[in-house]
Amino acid sequence: MDDTLNRLAKDLAAAMAEAVASDSRVDACRARAREAGYDLRVTLDAEIGFAARSGRQPKRQAAPGTRPSHATRHVAMSDNDRRFLKSLRIAADAATEEV
Repeated sequence: MDDTLNRLAKDLAAAMAEAVASDSRVDACRARAREAGYDLRVTLDAEIGFAARSGRQPKRQAAPGTRPSHATRHVAMSDNDRRFLKSLRIAADAATEEV
């Protein structure tokens, strides 16, 4: 990933962490946990994907012969994949939303 995308991903992660940390509901939950005699630690795991917007080319092109990035690859799902996602109550065939 190039430096621009790394910086954007780090900025987004910092903004998300700040938003969660400053939320009054999160503070209330932490306070209740402390009153009950527990320390509360929250870990968020997010997968962030970047893709060039249609009609625009990214600043840097991939070298010929390299593999496409995860965001641009199309992966076929097997029936097993669909069953697994369904068990997690995730709609595998839901229309994707462009950002």
